[in-house]
Amino acid sequence: MNKELKMERKRKLVLDTETTGLNFESDKIIEIGIVELKDNILTQNYFHEYINPEISISLSAQKIHGISNDFLMDKPTFTTIAQKFLDFIKDDVLIIHNAEFDTNFIDKELQECGFNKMKNYIIDTIKIAKKEFPGQTVNLDALCRKLSVANTRQDYHGALLDANLLSRVYLKLTTGK
Repeated sequence: MNKELKMERKRKLVLDTETTGLNFESDKIIEIGIVELKDNILTQNYFHEYINPEISISLSAQKIHGISNDFLMDKPTFTTIAQKFLDFIKDDVLIIHNAEFDTNFIDKELQECGFNKMKNYIIDTIKIAKKEFPGQTVNLDALCRKLSVANTRQDYHGALLDANLLSRVYLKLTTGK
């Protein structure tokens, strides 16, 4: 096995999405953010797309992420970015907080574009956090506080911002660094 392939195997991708609402059957992805860890070091390599869902964003979702329908009007659809997304994630390990939420949305979107569901190995940080902090709140904001990770988020969630925060939380949870 060549050295480059060995390095690639140590690649982990921290992923987050923002959506039009909470129901993956009827709602859509409006933002995907992924940051890359190589050998548990955050690189400058990332994937980030805003996506036109072609449906309206619920008001409750807009209050969380601050993304408006107007902002997304000229953005690409998921169909347009699906192959680019798959090319970026390859078969690398994905690190996701509350993974079932994001993977349900992504898999549904992929299938609607004629692709298969993701087959990547997934590390769900909410499961790690629940073991580490039993009975406590383990959302991303709470974990940032508990693990002394500087939370750079101002008023809204954002997929790339949250993926960055989650990468730091993941490293503190798993390596203590």
